[in-house]
Amino acid sequence: MSSNTQPLTPSALTQSSINNIDFVEYQGLARILHHSLIRYPEADFIKGLKECDVAGSWPEFNQRTENSTGRKLLQGFLQQWPNEADTAQAEKALITLKLDYGQLFFGPGEPTAVPQGSVYLCEEQLINDRTTVELMDFYRAHGVELQLDYKQPIDHIGLFFAVLDQSFGRLQTEVDNQALIRFVQVLLQQHLLPWATRCCELAVEHANSDFYRGLALLTSDFLLQLQQDFQVLAIDKRLFR
Repeated sequence: MSSNTQPLTPSALTQSSINNIDFVEYQGLARILHHSLIRYPEADFIKGLKECDVAGSWPEFNQRTENSTGRKLLQGFLQQWPNEADTAQAEKALITLKLDYGQLFFGPGEPTAVPQGSVYLCEEQLINDRTTVELMDFYRAHGVELQLDYKQPIDHIGLFFAVLDQSFGRLQTEVDNQALIRFVQVLLQQHLLPWATRCCELAVEHANSDFYRGLALLTSDFLLQLQQDFQVLAIDKRLFR
């Protein structure tokens, strides 16, 4: 491993750069991505995204192509989402969206954009493999506890955003907590960034809806922004899909 893939120490991440981060905004984005990626969509959730104009208010960051295209796709999808009064159309739209989530992230059959990191990082491409155990040990060492709807591998991309949600919530009032900053750096560099962009690429490629295509692009862009904000480079790991 070359030295240039190591994260900067927390002391090298200047206080001014941390102060420039809107952790309230970042927590909101992480929460949206957690709920969007961890489970099948529900009508109330999509309605809430539409009413809150999530696509229109999503930050542009550095105006990368992933960002502008993702916001455009998401906004177009939400604008066309049927009103509750049109019951038949609303039910049809929700079923179609659920099918898209299933084929991307859940099944039946093998998902086209598997959301568990070990499938990308381990040669056998199995869930709950070696890298999942490493993440479990990392969380245990830092007192991280996950609230799961059901038993599932903890390296699901949606669960990473739940941990980031919690971390950004704490950083709103603990901006000088160097241990917490270091935790986020290592989480990104060693456990999430090495494979998550590939997951997003597969989701963009295989999504049948502009909702998940747009979200995948926005997820990828947000990860790029976090990499820049926390001044880390992803560890270069071989990917097996």
